[in-house]
Amino acid sequence: MSEKKPITFRVKRAESVGGAVHWDEFEVPWEPQMNVISALMHIQRNPTTKDGRDVAPVVWEQACLEEVCGSCTMLVNGKVRQACTALVDGISPNGESITLEPMTKFPLVRDLIVDRTRMFDYLKRAKAWINVDGTHDLGPGPRVAPEVQEEAYPLSRCMTCGCCLEACPNVNDGSPFMGPAVISQVRLFNMHPSGKMHAGERLDALMGTGGISDCGKAQNCVQVCPKEIPLTESISMMGRETLKRALFGWFLK
Repeated sequence: MSEKKPITFRVKRAESVGGAVHWDEFEVPWEPQMNVISALMHIQRNPTTKDGRDVAPVVWEQACLEEVCGSCTMLVNGKVRQACTALVDGISPNGESITLEPMTKFPLVRDLIVDRTRMFDYLKRAKAWINVDGTHDLGPGPRVAPEVQEEAYPLSRCMTCGCCLEACPNVNDGSPFMGPAVISQVRLFNMHPSGKMHAGERLDALMGTGGISDCGKAQNCVQVCPKEIPLTESISMMGRETLKRALFGWFLK
């Protein structure tokens, strides 16, 4: 089989926060099993555009390179996904150009890097953690039934990558909606035997501004989640739990 021709990458760029946005095109030699990250590494080593201009290297985020950290999220040909698992042969089987852009629902930092702080702030707001007193040995943790473990494991795979927020039409500049990820995490931590002690507080967070009532049920989130988390199932279940708390929560006060 003859070697494939080089692949053209169109990269949307901005050299500083609030800086002018422009496009650069780079030609990257084709290699077997090449993913978007390896193509970006080639561009970083050889930051010369297709028309011969020497430019600043493209910047992006990456860490694990195995779809676990969530940091390399970007738009690849208009679809939000992880760059580390975006194989060039799958995106461009016939040598078509590939377009890379930063996510649009988060503040732009530079080039393909965005600031996902809002997602972590939402997790803090929903108390997405298990309170543990570390001042003394608490002994073995609580036992969890296998069927509960089986339900919880897919939820625990969330890596706060931002794909679900990027795809959600209700996450925008005019809406305070916190997005599907934190709703699913509330479900996860409320299932934990220790987490149940603070389940009401988490549900209260979902019942506040930007909470579950702002979900428009578009179901885009579950289509783009790279970990195949049942986000719409979590939204449905937490919708039921928040309704029960709204109707009968006063019994617990």
